[in-house]
Amino acid sequence: MSGFLNKLPTKLPTKISDALSTPSSVKTEQPTSKLKPVNNQFTKLLSITKYLPAGARTKVLSKAFGKVVPYVGTTGICYETVEPNQVVVSLNNDKPVQNHIGSIHAVAVTLLAETATGFILGLNLPSDRILLIKSYSVNFYRPLRKGQVAAVATLSDEQRLDILNTPKGEMVIPCVIHDRQSDSVRDPITVEMTWAWIPKSELEARRQGKNHSDTDETLETTDSANDNKSEEQSFEKEEGTGE
Repeated sequence: MSGFLNKLPTKLPTKISDALSTPSSVKTEQPTSKLKPVNNQFTKLLSITKYLPAGARTKVLSKAFGKVVPYVGTTGICYETVEPNQVVVSLNNDKPVQNHIGSIHAVAVTLLAETATGFILGLNLPSDRILLIKSYSVNFYRPLRKGQVAAVATLSDEQRLDILNTPKGEMVIPCVIHDRQSDSVRDPITVEMTWAWIPKSELEARRQGKNHSDTDETLETTDSANDNKSEEQSFEKEEGTGE
């Protein structure tokens, strides 16, 4: 996340009309909130772009967030809604992300869910903490049709407060997958993403602890070698005296 704001595009897309076009999505009702956003690099970017029209904001956020994790940026994920209580990301069923039967690849859908849940947690973490994916479960119940798929991650104010007031913890982030061009009442996929977070200072301490451990081990090995060498020299000296 270091230098994140420096990666923000310096200008809007050349064709403003393209940026202003609203994504072909089903509008998702956003939960209301009375909590103030946490001050971190994500929310700073949101405050910069909040006065842009919806289409332009989506375009800018998609480009900016796509640079945070380069691999995610290559998949074509669109960031439709990015708010502390809800994140909606979508992916078109295009050739580069399809499997052998023309459906969106399982890994691509998993990445979509991971992106939605990871970003909503990131939006609610103080800047002195770091998030890590702990585990996830994905169940595929039916193939996805050719069309747009969206992942919707939502947090309540209670969950946001729990994240804010817990320096080190974990949480299953709720996520729903929408197959937007299907009329089936059965969800195509269910996901369960468990994220953890710890203070950055603890992560750094662990790294330093490992380095210190390695150093101690090296010192112990060196001391042992020196002791053995001293014993050998002492033995040789005693032998020489005996003769």
